[in-house]
Amino acid sequence: MATDSSSTVDKVDKNLSSSSLDSTSLQRRRTSFLMVQAGIRILVVAFTLIAISVMVTNRQSVVIFGLNFQAHYTYSSAFKFLIAADAVLCSFSAVSLVFIYSLSRSGSTSSPLKKYFFLFLLDTVMMVLIIAGCAAATAIGYVGKYGKEHMTWQATCGYVSKFCNRMSISLAFSYLAFVASLLLNFMSAHALIYRPIIKK
Repeated sequence: MATDSSSTVDKVDKNLSSSSLDSTSLQRRRTSFLMVQAGIRILVVAFTLIAISVMVTNRQSVVIFGLNFQAHYTYSSAFKFLIAADAVLCSFSAVSLVFIYSLSRSGSTSSPLKKYFFLFLLDTVMMVLIIAGCAAATAIGYVGKYGKEHMTWQATCGYVSKFCNRMSISLAFSYLAFVASLLLNFMSAHALIYRPIIKK
């Protein structure tokens, strides 16, 4: 009887030890996951801020046949839409850092699965918004650079090359923000599918 009791106690101790190790490993994986998420969101903020600053300060004036022409992003609804998309994504990413911090501090009594799904849903909306802005600006930029002969739309970048080059830089950073947003969505989807990462 004493031997059986001792064996049972040993098994319980082993189970408790294994459970404690699993909990510690899970917490480390969760912390690493949230740190990577926070790092990518900081990159999104940086990319969108650069894209916005380059675009809003981009202006060029040229004289053609004695007439003064100016190029500025406010003259194109597509460029204004891209600026708005960048601004919304930048603001959301900055606010989401607070949400990520709250997730890292949440205890076992919370329900992280619902929070992760909510974050994934908002990330998806932001990703769609920024790619829509990038697509609209890219279409206008393509016409400005190459024109459309059958539509009698003439290329204008030959006259305002500085403006077009800086606009391309701004657009490139917006696309980088989209790629980062896409990566965030992949990570969040992976976390939702493989629940041990987020389940307490």
